Amino acid sequence: MTRITEHSIEDFAIKLLEHLGFEYIYAPSIAHDGENPERSSYEEILLTHRTAEAVRRINPTVPPAAQEEAIKEIQRIHSPELLTNNESFHRLLTEGIKVSYQKDGQQRGDLVWLIDFNTPVNNDFIVANQFTVVEDGVNKRPDVILFVNGLPLVVIELKNAADENATIKSAFRQIETYKTVIPSLFTYNAFTIISDG
Repeated sequence: MTRITEHSIEDFAIKLLEHLGFEYIYAPSIAHDGENPERSSYEEILLTHRTAEAVRRINPTVPPAAQEEAIKEIQRIHSPELLTNNESFHRLLTEGIKVSYQKDGQQRGDLVWLIDFNTPVNNDFIVANQFTVVEDGVNKRPDVILFVNGLPLVVIELKNAADENATIKSAFRQIETYKTVIPSLFTYNAFTIISDG
């Protein structure tokens, strides 16, 4: 009989997500010091190259400079209040990011979308495990993060059901700790999932 571990639960969750169309990435390999870096440091939360590619793909009629400005706007969200940051990002995610640019000698306003809600296959879906985040010198590594277009929208904390000390309550406390010590991850968070298998 195979012994249930937190690692086996994590692997099972990843396989389920891959079956749903998510691409699996082992997060240490995309760290700034990994084999295929996609982050400039452990402080960087967004996979900005993926976000920029998605913004170009989803908003082809918006000039590149306006697309870049939209991405900078989500990177500039920085209030001392986590909930305020999250609400600001949610509004930009769901209502679009207002941009303006010159076209044919006229100032024109437009919206830049971070996600293609009408054509889901036009988005980039990643499941990453062991994604290290360092903030104010504190190093944390949530179990699984789901990225859509480089945005960490879902944080999953898993506990081992076979371990008496690893309860659903301890998973909840772990998420609460993450929100306190690595709040920048939760600026972009839409869903938090906890499980004991």
